Parts: sequence; C-alpha cells; structure tokens
Amino acid sequence: MTIVERALELVAADSTIGLGSGRAAQAFVRALGDRVRAGTMRVRGVPTSEETAALAREVGVPLLTLAEAGELAVTVDGADEVDPNLDLIKGYGRALVREKIVAASSKQLVILVGTEKLVPRLGSRGRLPVEVVPFGLPLCERRLRAMGCKPVPFRKDGKLFVSDNGNYILDCEIAPPVAPAVLEQQILAIPGVVDTGLFLGMAQVVLVGDTADFRLVEERRRNTRG
Repeated sequence: MTIVERALELVAADSTIGLGSGRAAQAFVRALGDRVRAGTMRVRGVPTSEETAALAREVGVPLLTLAEAGELAVTVDGADEVDPNLDLIKGYGRALVREKIVAASSKQLVILVGTEKLVPRLGSRGRLPVEVVPFGLPLCERRLRAMGCKPVPFRKDGKLFVSDNGNYILDCEIAPPVAPAVLEQQILAIPGVVDTGLFLGMAQVVLVGDTADFRLVEERRRNTRG
C-alpha cells in the first residue's frame, strides 16, 4: 500500500475535501480523479492553489470554492518538514497561505511525506517561507533581518515571485534550536506579514512513504491525551 492509497481510505464517501499542493498531494489528486471517473468515489474538492485546481479539473475532480464548501471533512496535503510532534513547515511550493486556510477549515489534516521530510526539530532544513504583502516588503525584510532570519525574496525567472494571493514570499533562514510558537508570533507581529510556513498543532495524521515510490512506511497520529 502507498501513502496515497492509505489517504484515499481516510476520505469518506460524498464528502468535501481540501486538495493540497506538491508532489505527494498531486499524486493523491490524480488517484482521486481515477476513482471519481470510475464512479467508485464521489467527492468535491477545494484546491489550495491554482496549480492544484488546474490538475483537479484535468483529472475530473469537481471543485467548490471555500465559501461554497463550508467546513471540510479532511484535507490531504504535503509538507517540507515534519517533527516528532507532527508540527510542520510548509510552503516550499509557495502556496502556504491557502494551504493553511484550507487546513484550518478542515476537521482533519492528513499529511503525505517521504522519509526525507522527517526531522528531529523544525528548522532542520534551514528555511521558513513567509508571505508578505508587496507594500510591506521593505519593512518585513528589515524586521526579519533584525531578528537574524536573513530574508531572501523568492524569485522565479529573474522576477519576484507573486503568490496566488498577489503577495511576495521571503525565504527566512532558521536553524534549530528554534521555539516555533514564539518565532511564529514574532514574525506575525510584523506589519505586512500575511502568514508563515509554520503549521503548529494542525496535522492529525502523517503518512510516511518511501521517497522513491510512496510505499507506506509509517503512519503517525497526533497524541491527543492530556
């Protein structure tokens, strides 16, 4: 069984779900489309990016806006770092704000990752994406630099990358030991910051697959005991 096949088992019939971004999430959307077209699964999706929306339309998954959908049963997405507490860093695919909104609109967040995304502590890969409004870019860069984060505006084809929300992305340098909750609040306090790639306390299930073929290696669930 692959992590994609296991994720499909966690999707209830006739439900409305969030569709994530990235390689593993796209594999899930393609597999979901196969089942929708075959008539074996009936679902509607809310995409976390324009790229995911285009893929979902291509493979035949019906889409709704978040306003039309209301609360979602589950969101299936990927991540760039997963620590032992199932806290995440996301956003290397540049869709972090919509990903967080869709995840927060869901009863359950299921994350699909390869083994290489597992880290002992958040910040191990050294990068935290932060989305900022264009007008606030100079201030956000200055404040983040003062925090020691060494922000670098993400560029694509030589130009500042513009997110689906019309904003810029700053890649911030971080390294363990980092107190994620404290860091998140410090960054969010900067005027002009929209959100960070820190997804703390949001994932309920993490499905870990082999890097090459997504074969299920491990299923982790958040410990909800007090």
